[in-house]
Amino acid sequence: MKLKKTFTAALMATTAIGGAAAAQTELALWYHGAGNEVEGKIINQIIDEFNASQSDYKVMIESFPQLSYNDSVVAAALAGNLPCILDTDGPNMPNWAWSGYMQPLPIDEAEFANFLPGTKGIYDGKLYSIGLWDAAVALYARQSTLDELGLRTPTLAEPWTGEEFMAALDAAKASGKYDYALDLGMNDQGEWYPYAFSPFLQSFGGDIVDRSAYQTAEGALNGDAALEFGAWWQKLFAEGYAPGTSEDPADQQTGFIDGSFAFQWNGNWRAVATMAEVDDVLFLPAPDFGNGNTIGAGSWQFGVTTSCAAPDGATAFIEYALQDKYLAAFSDALGLIPSTASAAQMTENYKEGGPLAVFYDLSAEQALVRPVTPGYVVEAKVFIKALADIANGADVADTLDAAVDEIDADIEANGGYGH
Repeated sequence: MKLKKTFTAALMATTAIGGAAAAQTELALWYHGAGNEVEGKIINQIIDEFNASQSDYKVMIESFPQLSYNDSVVAAALAGNLPCILDTDGPNMPNWAWSGYMQPLPIDEAEFANFLPGTKGIYDGKLYSIGLWDAAVALYARQSTLDELGLRTPTLAEPWTGEEFMAALDAAKASGKYDYALDLGMNDQGEWYPYAFSPFLQSFGGDIVDRSAYQTAEGALNGDAALEFGAWWQKLFAEGYAPGTSEDPADQQTGFIDGSFAFQWNGNWRAVATMAEVDDVLFLPAPDFGNGNTIGAGSWQFGVTTSCAAPDGATAFIEYALQDKYLAAFSDALGLIPSTASAAQMTENYKEGGPLAVFYDLSAEQALVRPVTPGYVVEAKVFIKALADIANGADVADTLDAAVDEIDADIEANGGYGH
């Protein structure tokens, strides 16, 4: 009799365990970092620890190469095969939200009041995505170069004016010590162009599109300020200040480090490798061409798809991943900017007095997200082509007018994108 009771109890326990396992909801997560072992290790650690922290949900990751990731998401959306949790590049989010791929996060935005502005994916007044890091661009220079050329060191409070910036490039060019005064990374003809170069246009007083209503690029991309920017942009290449679109990627990677370039416009993701080779490297703020200075913002973020059957579970994972310890881990491993000041204090590079703390300050004070509109995915491609064409000698006014026509036609064809 005792044996029978023991067997019955064991069977009941086994059934209960099996029932609990069966009740666990699997949440698919798509990630853009396939092939990046360091990044993959951290994201998998977060997933493993979230899965172990509770018994209701199990996150399953599938990673894609970054270059094919966006196309994979769009194809899956059309086929009705989106995952529950989506990794999205910040400027693409409005298009995916407008297209019905993503839903607003059921989280009070006040929960992220201490997050850097660029890490919050807000569209149509709603929070759709949130990031574990942001990125910032600065002007790389050597203190020894500034000293030799007799240049003052610009600061966040007192950046170089446009005139000072050009005087610095003229001094570097005249010294005869460098192949080029400035490297802009022109070989990377992708999202780098609007991310890194539209802030120059904005500093002149223009923009990719008129942000007041997002219904036209007229006046923003081809007005007087934009024409002035375009003339300056073309001069950089026509007069040999910077290498153009045919630049060898290897030169862009090593040119500042080996002294071929006096200055380089680059992101914080290259800072750690540069510091290892250049003892007196400085990370300087963008010059002010008359209308203030900004830098790009908005990197990869997590959101929840409209097809997710368990949005509460997906949101729980996202909130779990946003702990300071994980933000700091990504920063230490990849050199990226932590989303919060408290996480920054847990890192080697971004804590107060750290060698990259300036990037956190740049991101907090100067960052401006790219146009927050579903039409950005088209506008970015038009902008990239226009800047490459102008750099290669195309007529500035004609090129910008053509870019405006193409952007406006797309906006009209899509009914104003809901604005």
